[in-house]
Amino acid sequence: MAEQKATNVHWHDHRVSSEDRKKLKGHKSCVLWFTGLSGSGKSTIANTVDHKLAEMGKHTYLLDGDNIRMGLNKNLGFSAEDRAENIRRIGEVGKLFSDAGMITLTAFISPYRADRDAVRALLEDGEFVEVYVDAPLETCEARDPKGLYKKARAGEIKGFTGIDDPYEIPENAELVLDSDSKGIDELADEVIAFLKERGMI
Repeated sequence: MAEQKATNVHWHDHRVSSEDRKKLKGHKSCVLWFTGLSGSGKSTIANTVDHKLAEMGKHTYLLDGDNIRMGLNKNLGFSAEDRAENIRRIGEVGKLFSDAGMITLTAFISPYRADRDAVRALLEDGEFVEVYVDAPLETCEARDPKGLYKKARAGEIKGFTGIDDPYEIPENAELVLDSDSKGIDELADEVIAFLKERGMI
């Protein structure tokens, strides 16, 4: 939990409510939190879901781990503390986007349950959708799209999730995607179907 350092700050209620914004957009808001090992397919699946939702006329925004670390979180590394702060900031951004009536997609390894649970606690009931992109380490390492596993095995990267840093599998994810045996479009359609079943779109 981040410490409140600023003093003499006060919350201001706005005349346009979150419900007003959702009505304008014509669908419910949520944060689709894609989590899984590097190479599991999080970003690719999230990007495909984002595209499909946009084609359906839904209001979305995709927050991708690498992209965020090139801007908002460029001052953070990969220590446990920095990882926690990385996820905390994304959680706060997701909360703002959800308040704005958006369907927000995030693609982050987010290896620690406590960090993901902290984001869940920020949002209204039902607005946080944990999507576990499930692929075994062997599959992710064989894919190795960025060559990171090879560098981690060679000792060039320390604290790499799945190699010398843990990944804590979600215990109660709303959705589990089997990216070891299914294709990207099929998995994206599973997410869309989930949103429809829950009455979110």
